[in-house]
Amino acid sequence: MKKQWYESLFENYGLKYDNENFTQGTVGECDFIEREINFDKSLKILDVGCGTGRHTIELSNRGYNVTGIDLSEAQLARAKQKAESYNLKIDFQKQDARNLSFNNEFDVAIMLCEGGFSLMETDEMNYEILNCVTKSLKENGKLIFTTLNGLFPLFHSVEKFYAANTKEGNSACRSNRFDLMTFRDYNVTEFEDDSGNKKTLECNERYYVPSEINWLLKSLGYKEINIFAAKLGAFSRNDKLTTEDFEMLVIAEK
Repeated sequence: MKKQWYESLFENYGLKYDNENFTQGTVGECDFIEREINFDKSLKILDVGCGTGRHTIELSNRGYNVTGIDLSEAQLARAKQKAESYNLKIDFQKQDARNLSFNNEFDVAIMLCEGGFSLMETDEMNYEILNCVTKSLKENGKLIFTTLNGLFPLFHSVEKFYAANTKEGNSACRSNRFDLMTFRDYNVTEFEDDSGNKKTLECNERYYVPSEINWLLKSLGYKEINIFAAKLGAFSRNDKLTTEDFEMLVIAEK
């Protein structure tokens, strides 16, 4: 079976991934997570689509019990290497977020920087990620995640946004085409892997509008749902979501 673009992208992209602009807000984002869970270190946290483990490691280093899951063996290998350098013993597991093995085990789940959700090739698969993460949470669990803001492409060029927020040496998106019927952005992503090989992938990501997220989460039984603007490294309940925000921050409680 042909690999999906997100599988190919993360085959050998751990070191370069950690240098991307969008990965530089880890400390501030973990500050926010701590406040959201009232600094309760007794809680079990699941990091879905943990990648190279940046949030998992930062929270573990602060004394939290975090399990990190990801589909990419290469990303997990990088995460384990980083954890060892901090002398941290962290449970990193290779799992597909569409078919998680957990049931009623975690108090909190985080899914940041499009940690699986919104990357899948169908809406049904994206829904299944939310469904599986929900099943992983305990009765009064909390889900904190970010996703692409579907209001942004209605008023702005996604291609211009990427161009303005990409520094030399990072991955670059071009030839963006936003489909109003599916709310998917189709693009060509060019990047250099950790071995110095230049690669080009045809990618697409699903953007969501707030009403869709509300409906999806309500259908899964969440009682309280709040959506805010997602500011890199500075998540806050004070930031109202607008058409100027590329990402939205979602906080849902069962």
